[in-house]
Amino acid sequence: MNPAIQGYTAAVVDMTTADARAELASDVAAVDHLLRTNADLHAALTDVTVSGRARRAVVSDLFSTKVSGPAARLCAFAAGAVHAQEVPAAIGWVANRLRQVLEQGTVTEEALGHREARERVGGYASAVFEDLSVPELEAVEDELFRFARIVGATPELRAALGDRDLPTSLRREVVDDLLAGKVHPATMRLADYAIVGGRPRDVVGTLDWLVEQVANARGWRVARVRAGQEVDAEERRSLSERLSRLAGAPVELQVTVDPALLAGVSVEIGDLELDATARGRLERLREHVAAKGWTDLGFGRFGRAAHEQQGHEQQAGEMQADEQQAGRDVSPGPSGHDEGAGGPAGTSRETRRTEESRGS
Repeated sequence: MNPAIQGYTAAVVDMTTADARAELASDVAAVDHLLRTNADLHAALTDVTVSGRARRAVVSDLFSTKVSGPAARLCAFAAGAVHAQEVPAAIGWVANRLRQVLEQGTVTEEALGHREARERVGGYASAVFEDLSVPELEAVEDELFRFARIVGATPELRAALGDRDLPTSLRREVVDDLLAGKVHPATMRLADYAIVGGRPRDVVGTLDWLVEQVANARGWRVARVRAGQEVDAEERRSLSERLSRLAGAPVELQVTVDPALLAGVSVEIGDLELDATARGRLERLREHVAAKGWTDLGFGRFGRAAHEQQGHEQQAGEMQADEQQAGRDVSPGPSGHDEGAGGPAGTSRETRRTEESRGS
Protein backbone atom coordinates (compact mmCIF):
# COMPACT_ATOMS: atom_id res chain seq x y z
CA MET A 1 0.00 0.00 0.00
CA ASN A 2 1.02 3.61 -0.59
CA PRO A 3 3.33 4.62 2.32
CA ALA A 4 1.91 8.16 2.45
CA ILE A 5 -1.57 6.73 3.08
CA GLN A 6 -0.15 4.59 5.88
CA GLY A 7 1.32 7.65 7.57
CA TYR A 8 -1.74 9.81 7.03
CA THR A 9 -3.99 7.11 8.47
CA ALA A 10 -1.73 6.78 11.52
CA ALA A 11 -1.91 10.55 12.09
CA VAL A 12 -5.71 10.68 11.86
CA VAL A 13 -5.94 7.78 14.32
CA ASP A 14 -3.51 9.49 16.72
CA MET A 15 -5.53 12.72 16.60
CA THR A 16 -8.85 10.92 17.16
CA THR A 17 -10.05 10.03 20.65
CA ALA A 18 -10.54 6.39 21.54
CA ASP A 19 -14.32 6.84 21.69
CA ALA A 20 -14.44 8.43 18.21
CA ARG A 21 -12.34 5.72 16.52
CA ALA A 22 -15.30 3.35 16.26
CA GLU A 23 -17.27 6.00 14.37
CA LEU A 24 -14.25 6.70 12.17
CA ALA A 25 -13.88 3.04 11.24
CA SER A 26 -17.62 2.67 10.59
CA ASP A 27 -17.74 5.74 8.34
CA VAL A 28 -14.74 4.71 6.24
CA ALA A 29 -16.19 1.19 5.91
CA ALA A 30 -19.43 2.76 4.63
CA VAL A 31 -17.53 4.78 2.02
CA ASP A 32 -15.64 1.66 0.97
CA HIS A 33 -18.91 -0.28 0.57
CA LEU A 34 -20.51 2.55 -1.42
CA LEU A 35 -17.51 2.74 -3.74
CA ARG A 36 -17.65 -1.00 -4.40
CA THR A 37 -21.40 -1.08 -5.06
CA ASN A 38 -22.10 2.25 -6.80
CA ALA A 39 -21.03 2.03 -10.44
CA ASP A 40 -21.28 5.79 -11.08
CA LEU A 41 -19.11 6.70 -8.09
CA HIS A 42 -16.61 3.97 -8.99
CA ALA A 43 -16.38 5.29 -12.56
CA ALA A 44 -15.93 8.89 -11.41
CA LEU A 45 -13.13 8.14 -8.94
CA THR A 46 -11.26 5.78 -11.31
CA ASP A 47 -11.36 8.20 -14.25
CA VAL A 48 -7.73 8.50 -15.37
CA THR A 49 -8.35 11.93 -16.91
CA VAL A 50 -9.05 13.47 -13.47
CA SER A 51 -6.06 14.70 -11.48
CA GLY A 52 -5.34 13.57 -7.94
CA ARG A 53 -6.08 17.01 -6.50
CA ALA A 54 -9.42 17.10 -8.29
CA ARG A 55 -10.35 13.63 -6.99
CA ARG A 56 -9.44 14.69 -3.48
CA ALA A 57 -11.63 17.78 -3.74
CA VAL A 58 -14.54 15.74 -5.16
CA VAL A 59 -14.41 13.16 -2.35
CA SER A 60 -14.10 15.88 0.28
CA ASP A 61 -17.14 17.76 -1.06
CA LEU A 62 -19.17 14.60 -1.55
CA PHE A 63 -18.73 13.11 1.93
CA SER A 64 -18.16 16.21 4.10
CA THR A 65 -21.80 16.23 5.21
CA LYS A 66 -22.38 12.46 5.13
CA VAL A 67 -19.60 11.12 7.36
CA SER A 68 -17.46 12.46 10.19
CA GLY A 69 -14.79 15.04 9.42
CA PRO A 70 -11.83 12.69 10.05
CA ALA A 71 -13.39 10.02 7.83
CA ALA A 72 -14.01 12.48 4.98
CA ARG A 73 -10.48 13.88 5.07
CA LEU A 74 -8.96 10.39 5.29
CA CYS A 75 -10.92 9.08 2.28
CA ALA A 76 -10.18 12.27 0.35
CA PHE A 77 -6.44 11.96 0.97
CA ALA A 78 -6.44 8.30 -0.06
CA ALA A 79 -8.30 9.14 -3.28
CA GLY A 80 -5.77 11.82 -4.22
CA ALA A 81 -2.58 10.02 -3.18
CA VAL A 82 -2.74 7.14 -5.69
CA HIS A 83 -3.43 6.62 -9.38
CA ALA A 84 -7.09 6.70 -10.36
CA GLN A 85 -7.44 2.95 -10.86
CA GLU A 86 -5.96 2.30 -7.40
CA VAL A 87 -8.50 4.43 -5.50
CA PRO A 88 -10.87 1.57 -4.55
CA ALA A 89 -7.98 -0.53 -3.23
CA ALA A 90 -6.58 2.45 -1.28
CA ILE A 91 -9.86 3.22 0.49
CA GLY A 92 -10.38 -0.51 1.12
CA TRP A 93 -6.93 -0.68 2.73
CA VAL A 94 -7.77 2.25 5.01
CA ALA A 95 -11.01 0.56 6.09
CA ASN A 96 -9.12 -2.64 6.93
CA ARG A 97 -6.39 -0.77 8.84
CA LEU A 98 -8.98 1.04 10.98
CA ARG A 99 -10.66 -2.29 11.70
CA GLN A 100 -7.29 -3.65 12.88
CA VAL A 101 -6.78 -0.63 15.12
CA LEU A 102 -10.16 -1.24 16.77
CA GLU A 103 -9.43 -4.93 17.30
CA GLN A 104 -5.79 -4.68 18.38
CA GLY A 105 -5.56 -1.19 19.90
CA THR A 106 -2.32 -0.37 18.06
CA VAL A 107 -0.69 -1.52 14.83
CA THR A 108 3.08 -1.83 14.48
CA GLU A 109 4.47 -0.12 11.40
CA GLU A 110 6.53 -2.52 9.28
CA ALA A 111 10.08 -1.68 8.24
CA LEU A 112 10.34 0.08 4.87
CA GLY A 113 13.13 1.20 2.58
CA HIS A 114 14.64 4.68 2.79
CA ARG A 115 12.37 6.37 0.25
CA GLU A 116 9.20 4.58 1.36
CA ALA A 117 9.87 5.39 5.01
CA ARG A 118 10.26 9.08 4.16
CA GLU A 119 6.97 8.99 2.24
CA ARG A 120 5.22 7.40 5.22
CA VAL A 121 6.51 10.08 7.57
CA GLY A 122 5.50 12.68 4.99
CA GLY A 123 1.95 11.33 4.93
CA TYR A 124 1.78 11.61 8.71
CA ALA A 125 3.08 15.17 8.53
CA SER A 126 0.49 16.13 5.90
CA ALA A 127 -2.33 15.28 8.31
CA VAL A 128 -0.68 17.17 11.16
CA PHE A 129 -0.11 20.28 9.02
CA GLU A 130 -3.78 20.54 8.06
CA ASP A 131 -4.74 21.63 11.58
CA LEU A 132 -2.03 24.28 11.94
CA SER A 133 -2.08 27.98 11.18
CA VAL A 134 0.77 29.74 9.40
CA PRO A 135 2.32 31.06 12.67
CA GLU A 136 2.10 27.56 14.16
CA LEU A 137 3.81 26.08 11.12
CA GLU A 138 6.62 28.59 11.54
CA ALA A 139 7.02 27.58 15.18
CA VAL A 140 7.04 23.86 14.36
CA GLU A 141 9.62 24.41 11.63
CA ASP A 142 11.94 26.20 14.05
CA GLU A 143 11.49 23.60 16.82
CA LEU A 144 12.13 20.65 14.51
CA PHE A 145 15.23 22.34 13.13
CA ARG A 146 16.66 22.93 16.61
CA PHE A 147 15.85 19.36 17.71
CA ALA A 148 17.57 17.93 14.60
CA ARG A 149 20.67 19.98 15.38
CA ILE A 150 20.70 18.75 19.00
CA VAL A 151 20.41 15.10 17.92
CA GLY A 152 23.06 15.55 15.24
CA ALA A 153 25.50 17.21 17.68
CA THR A 154 25.05 14.66 20.48
CA PRO A 155 26.63 11.29 19.61
CA GLU A 156 25.05 9.44 22.56
CA LEU A 157 21.57 10.69 21.74
CA ARG A 158 22.00 9.99 18.04
CA ALA A 159 23.18 6.46 18.81
CA ALA A 160 20.24 5.78 21.15
CA LEU A 161 17.59 7.00 18.70
CA GLY A 162 19.23 5.15 15.82
CA ASP A 163 19.68 1.82 17.64
CA ARG A 164 17.60 -0.75 15.74
CA ASP A 165 17.97 -3.26 18.58
CA LEU A 166 16.43 -0.85 21.07
CA PRO A 167 12.60 -1.27 21.26
CA THR A 168 10.63 1.48 19.59
CA SER A 169 8.81 2.23 22.84
CA LEU A 170 12.09 3.03 24.61
CA ARG A 171 13.29 5.28 21.81
CA ARG A 172 9.97 7.12 21.94
CA GLU A 173 10.41 7.62 25.68
CA VAL A 174 13.74 9.32 25.02
CA VAL A 175 12.05 11.78 22.66
CA ASP A 176 9.20 12.36 25.12
CA ASP A 177 11.62 13.11 27.97
CA LEU A 178 13.44 15.69 25.83
CA LEU A 179 10.46 17.48 24.27
CA ALA A 180 7.34 16.96 26.41
CA GLY A 181 5.96 20.30 27.60
CA LYS A 182 8.69 22.26 25.81
CA VAL A 183 7.48 22.33 22.20
CA HIS A 184 4.24 22.61 20.23
CA PRO A 185 2.14 19.40 20.36
CA ALA A 186 2.52 19.08 16.57
CA THR A 187 6.31 19.12 16.92
CA MET A 188 6.01 16.39 19.52
CA ARG A 189 3.86 14.23 17.21
CA LEU A 190 6.20 14.65 14.25
CA ALA A 191 9.37 13.90 16.21
CA ASP A 192 7.68 10.87 17.76
CA TYR A 193 6.54 9.48 14.40
CA ALA A 194 10.00 10.01 12.93
CA ILE A 195 10.99 7.27 15.38
CA VAL A 196 7.94 5.06 14.76
CA GLY A 197 7.55 5.38 11.00
CA GLY A 198 11.05 6.29 9.87
CA ARG A 199 14.26 4.29 9.65
CA PRO A 200 16.36 4.13 12.87
CA ARG A 201 19.64 4.96 11.10
CA ASP A 202 18.03 7.95 9.38
CA VAL A 203 16.68 9.89 12.36
CA VAL A 204 18.60 13.12 11.74
CA GLY A 205 17.97 12.93 7.99
CA THR A 206 14.25 12.39 8.59
CA LEU A 207 14.05 15.34 10.97
CA ASP A 208 15.83 17.60 8.47
CA TRP A 209 13.49 16.36 5.74
CA LEU A 210 10.50 17.18 7.96
CA VAL A 211 11.78 20.74 8.31
CA GLU A 212 11.64 21.04 4.51
CA GLN A 213 8.12 19.62 4.47
CA VAL A 214 6.95 22.20 7.00
CA ALA A 215 8.38 24.97 4.82
CA ASN A 216 6.58 23.54 1.78
CA ALA A 217 3.32 23.30 3.72
CA ARG A 218 3.69 26.91 4.82
CA GLY A 219 4.05 27.90 1.16
CA TRP A 220 0.78 26.15 0.32
CA ARG A 221 -1.00 28.06 3.10
CA VAL A 222 -0.31 31.51 1.67
CA ALA A 223 -1.85 32.36 -1.69
CA ARG A 224 -0.39 35.43 -3.36
CA VAL A 225 -3.19 36.97 -5.39
CA ARG A 226 -2.75 39.80 -7.93
CA ALA A 227 -5.98 41.34 -9.16
CA GLY A 228 -6.73 43.81 -11.91
CA GLN A 229 -9.46 45.39 -9.77
CA GLU A 230 -10.43 45.56 -6.12
CA VAL A 231 -11.55 42.22 -4.65
CA ASP A 232 -14.53 42.56 -2.31
CA ALA A 233 -15.16 40.47 0.80
CA GLU A 234 -17.49 37.99 -0.92
CA GLU A 235 -15.00 37.39 -3.73
CA ARG A 236 -12.22 36.89 -1.17
CA ARG A 237 -14.30 34.34 0.72
CA SER A 238 -15.19 32.41 -2.44
CA LEU A 239 -11.58 32.40 -3.68
CA SER A 240 -10.29 31.33 -0.27
CA GLU A 241 -12.76 28.41 -0.13
CA ARG A 242 -11.78 27.19 -3.60
CA LEU A 243 -8.06 27.40 -2.89
CA SER A 244 -8.55 25.67 0.47
CA ARG A 245 -10.20 22.74 -1.28
CA LEU A 246 -7.32 22.66 -3.73
CA ALA A 247 -4.64 22.77 -1.01
CA GLY A 248 -6.50 20.50 1.41
CA ALA A 249 -6.16 23.03 4.25
CA PRO A 250 -7.18 26.63 5.10
CA VAL A 251 -5.47 29.18 2.86
CA GLU A 252 -4.50 32.75 3.73
CA LEU A 253 -4.88 35.31 0.92
CA GLN A 254 -2.38 38.08 0.27
CA VAL A 255 -4.13 40.30 -2.29
CA THR A 256 -2.50 43.13 -4.24
CA VAL A 257 -4.20 45.22 -6.91
CA ASP A 258 -2.35 45.73 -10.20
CA PRO A 259 -4.34 47.78 -12.75
CA ALA A 260 -1.93 46.64 -15.50
CA LEU A 261 -3.64 43.23 -15.36
CA LEU A 262 -6.84 44.92 -16.62
CA ALA A 263 -9.22 42.35 -15.08
CA GLY A 264 -9.30 38.93 -13.43
CA VAL A 265 -6.77 37.49 -10.97
CA SER A 266 -3.50 35.56 -10.94
CA VAL A 267 -2.73 33.22 -8.05
CA GLU A 268 0.54 31.74 -6.79
CA ILE A 269 0.22 29.04 -4.13
CA GLY A 270 2.95 26.51 -3.45
CA ASP A 271 4.42 25.49 -6.80
CA LEU A 272 1.15 26.19 -8.63
CA GLU A 273 0.52 29.30 -10.72
CA LEU A 274 -2.91 30.22 -12.10
CA ASP A 275 -3.35 33.13 -14.50
CA ALA A 276 -6.94 34.19 -15.22
CA THR A 277 -6.21 37.85 -15.97
CA ALA A 278 -7.25 39.71 -19.10
CA ARG A 279 -3.64 40.73 -19.71
CA GLY A 280 -2.53 37.10 -19.48
CA ARG A 281 -5.12 36.04 -22.01
CA LEU A 282 -4.06 38.78 -24.41
CA GLU A 283 -0.41 37.75 -24.11
CA ARG A 284 -1.27 34.10 -24.79
CA LEU A 285 -3.26 35.19 -27.84
CA ARG A 286 -0.31 37.23 -29.10
CA GLU A 287 2.04 34.26 -28.66
CA HIS A 288 -0.40 32.04 -30.55
CA VAL A 289 -0.65 34.53 -33.42
CA ALA A 290 3.14 34.93 -33.57
CA ALA A 291 3.60 31.15 -33.72
CA LYS A 292 0.82 30.39 -36.24
CA GLY A 293 1.00 33.49 -38.43
CA TRP A 294 -1.73 36.04 -39.18
CA THR A 295 -3.90 36.53 -42.26
CA ASP A 296 -5.37 39.99 -42.54
CA LEU A 297 -9.04 39.64 -43.51
CA GLY A 298 -9.73 43.34 -43.42
CA PHE A 299 -12.61 44.83 -41.51
CA GLY A 300 -16.26 43.78 -41.67
CA ARG A 301 -18.02 42.09 -44.56
CA PHE A 302 -16.29 44.31 -47.17
CA GLY A 303 -12.89 43.16 -45.98
CA ARG A 304 -13.98 39.52 -46.05
CA ALA A 305 -15.45 39.95 -49.55
CA ALA A 306 -12.19 41.43 -50.82
CA HIS A 307 -10.27 38.54 -49.27
CA GLU A 308 -12.60 36.00 -50.93
CA GLN A 309 -12.24 37.75 -54.33
CA GLN A 310 -8.47 37.63 -53.96
CA GLY A 311 -8.70 33.93 -53.26
CA HIS A 312 -10.84 33.31 -56.36
CA GLU A 313 -8.38 35.21 -58.55
CA GLN A 314 -5.47 33.24 -57.16
CA GLN A 315 -7.29 29.95 -57.81
CA ALA A 316 -8.12 31.01 -61.41
CA GLY A 317 -4.47 31.89 -62.03
CA GLU A 318 -3.35 28.49 -60.77
CA MET A 319 -5.86 26.73 -63.06
CA GLN A 320 -4.66 28.73 -66.08
CA ALA A 321 -1.04 27.84 -65.32
CA ASP A 322 -1.99 24.15 -65.14
CA GLU A 323 -3.68 24.34 -68.59
CA GLN A 324 -0.65 25.99 -70.16
CA GLN A 325 1.60 23.32 -68.68
CA ALA A 326 -0.65 20.61 -70.13
CA GLY A 327 -0.45 22.26 -73.58
CA ARG A 328 3.33 22.18 -73.47
CA ASP A 329 3.31 18.50 -72.56
CA VAL A 330 1.30 17.66 -75.78
CA SER A 331 3.75 19.17 -78.35
CA PRO A 332 3.41 18.91 -82.25
CA GLY A 333 5.48 16.36 -84.21
CA PRO A 334 7.82 16.98 -87.18
CA SER A 335 4.88 17.10 -89.64
CA GLY A 336 3.07 19.69 -87.63
CA HIS A 337 0.57 17.19 -86.23
CA ASP A 338 0.13 16.21 -82.64
CA GLU A 339 2.17 13.08 -81.76
CA GLY A 340 0.46 12.63 -78.47
CA ALA A 341 -1.96 9.90 -79.76
CA GLY A 342 -0.50 8.86 -83.08
CA GLY A 343 2.62 7.53 -84.81
CA PRO A 344 5.66 9.39 -86.03
CA ALA A 345 3.71 11.22 -88.79
CA GLY A 346 0.92 12.16 -86.46
CA THR A 347 -1.40 9.46 -87.92
CA SER A 348 -2.83 6.69 -85.82
CA ARG A 349 -2.48 2.98 -86.66
CA GLU A 350 -6.26 2.61 -87.23
CA THR A 351 -6.29 5.51 -89.74
CA ARG A 352 -3.47 3.95 -91.83
CA ARG A 353 -5.30 0.62 -91.93
CA THR A 354 -8.43 2.33 -93.26
CA GLU A 355 -6.52 4.13 -96.01
CA GLU A 356 -4.77 0.89 -97.11
CA SER A 357 -8.08 -1.02 -97.39
CA ARG A 358 -9.54 1.74 -99.56
CA GLY A 359 -6.53 1.65 -101.90
CA SER A 360 -6.85 -2.10 -102.41
